[in-house]
Amino acid sequence: MPMTAVTRVTHSCHLIEIGGRTFLTDPWFSTRPGYYQGEPIAVGIPDLPRLDGVLISHDHYDHCDLAAFATYRDRSVPLFVAETVVDPARRHGFHNVTALKPWEEAGAGGVTITATPAKHGVYEVTFVLRSGPEAVYFAGDTMLIPELGEIPQRLGHISLALLPTNGLHIRPANNMQVVMNAQEAAELTAILKPELAIPHHYAFTKGFLGDRLITSSDKNPLRYRDASRDLAPETSVRVVEPGIRVEL
Repeated sequence: MPMTAVTRVTHSCHLIEIGGRTFLTDPWFSTRPGYYQGEPIAVGIPDLPRLDGVLISHDHYDHCDLAAFATYRDRSVPLFVAETVVDPARRHGFHNVTALKPWEEAGAGGVTITATPAKHGVYEVTFVLRSGPEAVYFAGDTMLIPELGEIPQRLGHISLALLPTNGLHIRPANNMQVVMNAQEAAELTAILKPELAIPHHYAFTKGFLGDRLITSSDKNPLRYRDASRDLAPETSVRVVEPGIRVEL
């Protein structure tokens, strides 16, 4: 059976290899004022491998950088997206675009892609990729919500979970939380029981002023690792730098 592996590109952007296919999640390959990865972009668009699909959880720029990604060599690549991403994707020249609502599924080269619930500041879905006994859960930047507890019941065992951990709050919106924090990510890890979990969405910064006036967040992924040791001791947690490929 082909190896299942993941390479962090940056932020919530990963290359996932499963079932002999390669998928990209939440492309973000550029910056603009107030939106900085806070870590390297490990793979440029010209260096991306041939992709069998792209998963886009929602339409925020740092997860849906379509203007930059439109320079990818093949705009016929299948996109599996939240429904709010369909029109922007088509405007950027992508014509093979499938919207998935929670619990709807599609196939790509023998890999099953299932959208799963999410809650964020805008409409979002998360995703499970499955090939045979292997399954990868990609959590975008969702909050922890009860519906996520249905994933193992509906979709079976999860091998690898990619989870946000920075607990992002929006200061001008009454300090509203819009992303799960380290403790909540550890609680979800205990529910999903993956063999391996990798945190993402923690280095993001809005810059010196933005981080003090607009957002607050936890940029230390080790807090998730430590919380998971208590709540999900059977799961191995790895903090992975951009560009590092991890095999299951």
